Amino acid sequence: MSLKDFFNKKRKYATIPSERQQPSNMNEGVMTKCPKCKSIIYTKELKKHQMICISCGHHLAMTAYERIDSLIDEQTFKEYDADMTSTDPLNFPEYKPKLDKDRDKTGLNEAVVTGEGYMEGCPVVIGVMDSRFRMGSMGSVAGEKIARAIEAALEQQRPFIMFAASGGARMQEGVLSLMQMAKTSAALKRLDEHGLLYISVMTDPTTGGVSASFASLGDYNFAEPKALIGFAGRRIIEQTIREELPEDFQTAEFLLKHGQLDRVIERSEMKQSLVTILDIHGYIDQ
Repeated sequence: MSLKDFFNKKRKYATIPSERQQPSNMNEGVMTKCPKCKSIIYTKELKKHQMICISCGHHLAMTAYERIDSLIDEQTFKEYDADMTSTDPLNFPEYKPKLDKDRDKTGLNEAVVTGEGYMEGCPVVIGVMDSRFRMGSMGSVAGEKIARAIEAALEQQRPFIMFAASGGARMQEGVLSLMQMAKTSAALKRLDEHGLLYISVMTDPTTGGVSASFASLGDYNFAEPKALIGFAGRRIIEQTIREELPEDFQTAEFLLKHGQLDRVIERSEMKQSLVTILDIHGYIDQ
């Protein structure tokens, strides 16, 4: 299939299963309310449909591991740097307790999960952000984990796939957080210089320093439907330019229309779409 057809249309390395830390508060609600249409849905039923509302098609947030399970071949995911944790370099008030609370709530040590695995038999390196941890903000550890994953993709000559979900740079770490924009971008530059593929998928929300760095640097920049994508907030922009913005401003569909995205992909079609791209670029053995 050619690239034109794709857009017009809607083992070398051994891997082992990862041992995942489970959150301590595993009592989930039996029912979930869709934030878009307000329908009440059985949580188990919602998860069977990849967290897509069966009434209106709204894409609810997925956890990092739910996303990985929906994309990576079973029993092939090997996690990187799972034990890396943030410190408090600026002695920011209440930062440590908030980190501890998020670790307990999510079972994660940081806002991103990285690792390697297979996608329809194709070896890939993948990173997935989780908005439950500090709103998916990018601090020193999140940036370091992403940079290391990119370096692993370069070392192993694998394509790199990144799913962004973030409120931006983490203010509690100041300039150390902002530095991650340059670090991840430089790592991606090295990946590009070696001719390796980088696919970026932006989910709701992808904002701030994340949208202004690695999330927008893909060879392909994709997004899920209705995802909020942008740098500054709507209100700030309107106050600055003293104009009212379009209702769909900073949505995935708006960015696609204005040439800032390559395609908006339904979650149910995501894996097959990514596999098609990998196949086009010759990563899947014939």
